[in-house]
Amino acid sequence: MTFFRDVATSFTREMKPTLADPSWMAFGLVQPILYLAFFVPLLNVGGSTAEALQWFVPGMIVMLTLFGTAMVGWSLTEELMSGVLERFLSTPMSRPALIFGRSLKEMFPLALQALALILLAWPFGLALYPIQMLFGLALLALFGAGVAALSYALAIAARHNTSLFYMVSQSVALPLMLLGGVLLPIESGPGWLYIASRFNPLTYLIEAERALFVGELFSTTVLWGVLVALGTAVVGLSIGARAIRKASL
Repeated sequence: MTFFRDVATSFTREMKPTLADPSWMAFGLVQPILYLAFFVPLLNVGGSTAEALQWFVPGMIVMLTLFGTAMVGWSLTEELMSGVLERFLSTPMSRPALIFGRSLKEMFPLALQALALILLAWPFGLALYPIQMLFGLALLALFGAGVAALSYALAIAARHNTSLFYMVSQSVALPLMLLGGVLLPIESGPGWLYIASRFNPLTYLIEAERALFVGELFSTTVLWGVLVALGTAVVGLSIGARAIRKASL
């Protein structure tokens, strides 16, 4: 019970600045909205805007989750440099609880942004499947928690070279996004690109989200997405907990 209380304490501490100034959450929607406005019309050539939205919106939500959580470790680098984290590490709080609470906090703004994006696309033809879409958001919450924990672990490892954090996080997140087929269908590309995408775990999560957004729930595609989300959460949180345990004061 002490561990869960420490997780709640860490979560509450991280949530307070977000609730005090939620404007940055709205700012985070600017890029996806621009994609919806200027990129979706290019996809509906020969089809309908509704079909394009049904394919494109889940990809945008995955992109929000990936980049929103991959960069959260930057805030930890600031605490490492200022000595704030050292003070927390010297308290009786569980060290893994610090990472778990921080990672869970990242899910709150991302869920609100995802819901806002869905509601914005709805009047333009996006069909709503509430149960499947909520399940899709739950998968992204698991995935995002794992990625956030990995981002914090990277921040701890790069505490003596903060520029290394930015280079590594961007060098990993961008290829994953492009190879996952967020913007364009991988199937339309050359064969080698499709084969390469099969080794990208994000591909299976994106495909699962798109299946859920067209009303599927019990399918092999969704199952693969569940396995990727669970695997990312378990691996990410395990590595994050190990990194914070070994962090020196």
